[in-house]
Amino acid sequence: MTEKTLTYDELHINISDIYAQMGYGDTMPSQDVVKAVADMTNEIRTWLKARFVFCTAYGTADTANSEVALCIGGEHIRFSCSPIITRQLNKAHAYAVFIATAGTEYQDFIERCANDMFLTFIADAIGSVIAEACGDRMEEILQTQIDKLKWKRTNRFSPGYCGWHVSEQQKLFPIFHGQTAGVRLTDSSLMMPIKSISGIIGLGPDVRYMQYTCGICTQQNCYKRRKR
Repeated sequence: MTEKTLTYDELHINISDIYAQMGYGDTMPSQDVVKAVADMTNEIRTWLKARFVFCTAYGTADTANSEVALCIGGEHIRFSCSPIITRQLNKAHAYAVFIATAGTEYQDFIERCANDMFLTFIADAIGSVIAEACGDRMEEILQTQIDKLKWKRTNRFSPGYCGWHVSEQQKLFPIFHGQTAGVRLTDSSLMMPIKSISGIIGLGPDVRYMQYTCGICTQQNCYKRRKR
C-alpha cells in the first residue's frame, strides 16, 4: 500500500487546465475571472492537503464476460466492468487500484463558497483539476515502482465512466481496509469528499497507455470528453 499527501505546488497544476475545466477551452477568460482564479488558487495553496492511496494485485481480465478478477491478501474480488475497459486491461499481468482526493479541507472550502455562485463555480472547477492532478502524481509514483520490472501502465479507469457502473465502488473501497485517504462512500456509491476519484490501472510489459481520444467510448457526458 502506498499513500501520500500533496501540497498544491506538488500537484504541478497548469492554470490553463483550470480554465479548460471551466469551459473556456483555448479562450482566455475575462480579467475578472483570471483575478478570481488567481486569488482562489493562492488561498488554496496555503492549506491544501490532497491525498492518494494505491495498492497492486495480480489478476486477470475476462473480455468475454467484461470482468476483472483480483486476488489481494487471499481475498478474491471480481469487478463487472465493460467491454471498453476489459479490452484495455486484458494484457495486464497485475493491476493497481487507487483513490485520490482533493481532501476534506477542500470539501469544507466548497461549502464555505456555497452562498456565492461565481465562487462556487470556480471552486468546483479547481477541485476537479486538483483531484485529477493528484491522480496524475499517483500514476507517476506507481510508474517508478513498476519501472523496476520494465512494466508499463494503461490509462486509469473509474467506476461511473466507460460503462463501469458506479455501484462497483462498493467492491473497490473494502480493498483498502479503511485506508482510503480520508474518502468515504455514501449509500448511493458517491464519494465524499466530492472531489475524489478512484479506479483501476492495468500493469505489465504488453499494456499500452492511450490518449483520451474518446474513440473507444460512446459515453457523451464523460468529463474527459467535455475537456476536449
